[in-house]
Amino acid sequence: MAACMKLGSKSDAFQRFCTTGLPSDVIVEVGEMSFHLHKFPLLSRSGVMERLIADASEPEQEEGCLIQLPQIPGGSKTFELVAKFCYGVKLELTSANVVHLRCAAEHLEMTEDYGEANLISQTEIFLNQVVLRNWKDSLKALQTCDDVISQAEELQIPKRCIDSLAAKACTDPNLFGWPVMEHGGPMQSPGGSVLWNGISTGARPKHSSSDWWYEDASSLSLPLYKRLISAMESRGVKREIVAGSLNCYAKKYLPGINRRQGASKASNNRVVAPLSEEDQKILLEEIDQLLPLQKGLCGTKFLFGLLRTAKILKANPTCVSNLEKRIGVQLDQATLEDLLMTNSSDSMETLYDVDCVQRILEHFLTMDGGGGGGGGGESPESVEDGGSQLMGSPSLTPITMVAKLIDGFLAEVASDVILKLPKFQSLAAAVPEYARPLDDGLYRAIDIYLKSHPWLAESDREQLCRLMDCQKLSLEACTHAAQNERLPLRVIVQVLFFEQLQLRTSIAGCFLVSDNLDGGSRQLRSGLVGPTNEGGWATAVRENQVLKVGMDSMRIRVSELEKECSNMRNEIEKLGKGKGSSTTWGNVSKKLGFRLKSQMCSAQEGSVSKQNNNGGNVKIEKVVRERHRGKEKRNLTSDE
Repeated sequence: MAACMKLGSKSDAFQRFCTTGLPSDVIVEVGEMSFHLHKFPLLSRSGVMERLIADASEPEQEEGCLIQLPQIPGGSKTFELVAKFCYGVKLELTSANVVHLRCAAEHLEMTEDYGEANLISQTEIFLNQVVLRNWKDSLKALQTCDDVISQAEELQIPKRCIDSLAAKACTDPNLFGWPVMEHGGPMQSPGGSVLWNGISTGARPKHSSSDWWYEDASSLSLPLYKRLISAMESRGVKREIVAGSLNCYAKKYLPGINRRQGASKASNNRVVAPLSEEDQKILLEEIDQLLPLQKGLCGTKFLFGLLRTAKILKANPTCVSNLEKRIGVQLDQATLEDLLMTNSSDSMETLYDVDCVQRILEHFLTMDGGGGGGGGGESPESVEDGGSQLMGSPSLTPITMVAKLIDGFLAEVASDVILKLPKFQSLAAAVPEYARPLDDGLYRAIDIYLKSHPWLAESDREQLCRLMDCQKLSLEACTHAAQNERLPLRVIVQVLFFEQLQLRTSIAGCFLVSDNLDGGSRQLRSGLVGPTNEGGWATAVRENQVLKVGMDSMRIRVSELEKECSNMRNEIEKLGKGKGSSTTWGNVSKKLGFRLKSQMCSAQEGSVSKQNNNGGNVKIEKVVRERHRGKEKRNLTSDE
């Protein structure tokens, strides 16, 4: 229950003086309201009324004088309370009317010179001893300052309320058992127990968290809220608490931020009157100025919500740029859903805002040490190609996450038929090569783009495929790419070549494991291990058998790939038209970018090289012949 202070002792007969036809000697007009009153009760309490009545009264005038008060703070409702006080009629001072009454009393000069316990002293006592000692009453009084802000500022009422609120918000309420819960929370006794109908139940309320004041503070107008936040920061409140309050305030008045939240979350906030677009834009720009700059204090999803709203409301470029920089600092915490921002520009070159995502990525790379991923200045050349080493480096984890995120975004926007090739290439190339342990995600995005843009020329397809490194494709991706008719022939040959190298390396490792297992099993069979390990011996034998089966399948696959390479060499020699086979094959190898690594396959070179001259593979011959037939058809069409 809100605190109040009762003044006056007479019954409420004030309406009889105002509305009945009883004789009155002064008429006070406040706005559209006229008050038929008497001179003595007014001039005995107010210096202004004394002077106005003296100026308006004439000795020969029989009718009552007329006084106009157009600028009294609080209007007619407040003057009615002032008149009741002058007549000694009962009235209650509350946190909802004390500010207006204090300002009106100051305006009418209701000081102690015109009677003891006058209205100025009574309102000051109530403010200082009751209102400012209570969170809810201080908040309510501050809210009413908006209507009389100029007069209240002269009396420093907003400053006193803000200082009171800031002091209470910076103190743990659990230490004092304050009844700070305004919206349905329980009242508490001085000892902290819950009160029911004024009786202590002995039950303890739940402890309040540091965000207990967020919802209350969000009910303030923006100028007063800014002053409250500034006062709290000057008192040393933690920046993450300030950021949480700004989050709550923005979500309450900017509906665009909550568009992706469930109805259950949105229903927790009180329904407020919607602001105009201009007021929303001003609010958003002010919040951008108030947000702390430290990384992680504001949620990434919240920042993306602000950015989307800023673009829709056409906020100033500085505000948009600041939000992009804040997001770029913590881009590794974003999700794919966050990046999918609809393009709100007038040009509509793309369905999603690809340019904005690229700017955010550039901010991340700049803050991450110029694209170094925080890796202590390592150049990309110093990072090994091994995916396990990349994934195992803690310093590269954020940039690896961002690379995966960007590849996912590229795959989503690749199906946009109006997305130009240079824009797609620019975003894909902005991610450093060493940030991708595998290029499977990039290959998927390129494949989707080629599928959605079948009219691309062969040269554009080859240029697009240069973005990925065939050596960094997994075996599954290599298998898919080898059968992908949308890829240029040159890329398919590269994929097959590096797939063969990967299989050779895998087989070499399997041979080493097999030799170790064979030696271990022989030791087990020779009785070097005791009878207590019979279960371990059976497991080792089973694992050995499984590995041998896998090795056999790998040998068959390597044999097939050797046949494919042999057939490709024969086809290329036929296309060479009389040039030396060794020279032609060497030139083609260089053009295709083959970088043979002899150490990767030297362990088993002799065991698989015998299959080089064993016939051709139907699949590769089909690919090559279909490509040549297509070229011949295009040539015949052009000749005709």
